Amino acid sequence: MEAVITIDVLRRAGVQVLVVAVETEAGPVTCSRGVKIVPDAYLGDDVPKIDTYDAVIVPGGAQGAATISQNAQVRSILADFYAQHKIVAAICAGSLAIKTAGIQDKSQKPVHITSHPSVKEELEGDFVYKEDRVVADSNLVTSRGPGTTFEFALKLVSLLAGDDKAREVAGPMVLNFEV
Repeated sequence: MEAVITIDVLRRAGVQVLVVAVETEAGPVTCSRGVKIVPDAYLGDDVPKIDTYDAVIVPGGAQGAATISQNAQVRSILADFYAQHKIVAAICAGSLAIKTAGIQDKSQKPVHITSHPSVKEELEGDFVYKEDRVVADSNLVTSRGPGTTFEFALKLVSLLAGDDKAREVAGPMVLNFEV
C-alpha cells in the first residue's frame, strides 16, 4: 500500500517516478499483502541515471524492508543521496534501510526518524526517535506506516514540487487533513 500510494501521489504531482526492484528477476514484485507491482527497472540492470533523480524512497513491508536493507547497492544509493543533500525517504519498516545505510553516522547532528512501531527498538538507539506521523529532518523524511502514507507522499510532493502543488494534488483526493 505504501509504495502504490506514494507512486500515485507523486505522479499526480507530475514528479517523474522510476520504480526499481531490488530483485534481479524480471517480472512483478509481490508485496507483503500479495499486491503485485511491475517495476520499471531492476537494480542489477544498471539502473539508468539513478543519480539524476532528486529523491530515493524506500517502501515498507517487513520482508521487503529486510531485503532492501541488506542490499549493498541500496545502502550505497541511500548514503550517496543523503550526502548530496537529496531527499532520502522511508516509510514503515523501510526506515531500517536508513540505519543500515549508516546515515546516522554521516550527520553532524542527531538525526530524527520515525517508523512502524514494530521496528522502533531497532532504531531508537541510533536516532532521535519520534512518534509523529511524518518526520522531516533536513533531507530525510520518514513515516509510520500504511495509515500515514498520504501525508508522507504529500510531504514529498511539497519538498519536490512545492506546497502549492501538494495542495493542488490533495484537493481532488478528498483527504481529511490539511496540507
